[in-house]
Amino acid sequence: MSEDVALVTGGTRGIGRATVRLLAERGATVVANYYSDHDAAERTAQEFADLPGEVTVMQFDVADYDAVAGAVAEIEEDHGDISILVNNAGIMQNTLLMRMDPAQWQAVVDTNLTGTFNCTREVGRSMVLGDGGSIVCVSSIAAQHGWAGQSNYAASKAGIEGFVRSLAREMSSGDVRVNAVAPGYTQTELYEERAEGATPDDIPMERTADPVEIAEAICFLASDRASYITGETLRADGGRLA
Repeated sequence: MSEDVALVTGGTRGIGRATVRLLAERGATVVANYYSDHDAAERTAQEFADLPGEVTVMQFDVADYDAVAGAVAEIEEDHGDISILVNNAGIMQNTLLMRMDPAQWQAVVDTNLTGTFNCTREVGRSMVLGDGGSIVCVSSIAAQHGWAGQSNYAASKAGIEGFVRSLAREMSSGDVRVNAVAPGYTQTELYEERAEGATPDDIPMERTADPVEIAEAICFLASDRASYITGETLRADGGRLA
């Protein structure tokens, strides 16, 4: 991937961070976006400094269209056209619907779904007008299986999967592939905060995923090895929804 320029949103923690590492290990120039965790961003920049591909960190809010537009323009000026976009940034604000404040609904939808739109619209324009590229969106098995207290999160992730299917048809003529990965339970800080480290007993593989395992699926779809795959959601859940 030495010729690729990649933008990974939410790229300094969890699945995003693992994806940044794998892409850079394979030679890509990678920009890792983050929202507010400066410590995680600094660790990412320092720890990935010696990888084959260049890694830089960039702060902006994916839910802010103008901020996204400015960031993409800066990346393209510094590194050239983005050929890989990984829409990974996401948040949870779980609560039962009758207790959910409208702000909790809006915050999750704005980051998870509108953030995906914002980044894809800006990067996708250059891909279609240029040499094409690959877009991978991080969904969740919550898009395909309901859990009480996650109506905002599940709706945002289900929206991503519909978005992916539509864009696969819309952007194929521009040599742009659009896919999604739907992780199951994964050992990230977000999972630890919500599940307190518990492993559900209905995972056939009897364990949660390492973030690197999800990142491998993302990098596969981003790479030329997946050159005839578009509009697909690859579920990586240890058999949870089998």
